Amino acid sequence: MTAAAAAMDRMYRRQRHIYDASRKFYLLGRDAAIDALKPPAGGSVLEIGCGTGRNLVRIASTYPQARCFGLDVSAAMLDTAARSVSRAGSSARIRLACADATDFDPLALFGRPAFDRIVISYALSMIPPWEAVLAESAGYLAPGGELHVVDFGGQEGLPGPFRAVLNRWLAAFSVTPRMTLADAMAGIAASQGFVCTVRQRYRGYSVHGVLSRRAGLD
Repeated sequence: MTAAAAAMDRMYRRQRHIYDASRKFYLLGRDAAIDALKPPAGGSVLEIGCGTGRNLVRIASTYPQARCFGLDVSAAMLDTAARSVSRAGSSARIRLACADATDFDPLALFGRPAFDRIVISYALSMIPPWEAVLAESAGYLAPGGELHVVDFGGQEGLPGPFRAVLNRWLAAFSVTPRMTLADAMAGIAASQGFVCTVRQRYRGYSVHGVLSRRAGLD
């Protein structure tokens, strides 16, 4: 077990049981990002940092023709995810794997080198080498594919006192908003010939960025 896996297991061994009930109040914008995925019929969707499986279950329900995949570094969270997937009756359509977002091989894990849609939801803010993860994830997009990232935003429109309290509270959970996320996504788009769109939500509380790979790119 890697240090990252051990740390996440320690953090979520108990939290995972109340994670979905508590996080719905402040992990804003997840469902809007899912609604924007719109994978092609029979397309593939990978979630990096799938946690409890909450998003994957919703994706499978929203897009019944999609093939869904999820990976997470925490075995404890994946145990909860497997239970959630089973309760939803989606075990045949959702495959899970234990892997580190900073170093994984989708071909070895899932038998697929690329995906039509990739989702990273509130995970980059907990991964120190987040820029490298972002760039590597974009490399696993199939032609015409899209990488959707939703996470804490730059908070530009929020009152100063609220921002200070929010960031102190997030730090207690090893969460660091990536203030340069939009710039990082734009840089990847420029270097790889992708299209980048970034939308701030809730006065900058959250951000939804999309990297789109043109269908003609090999």
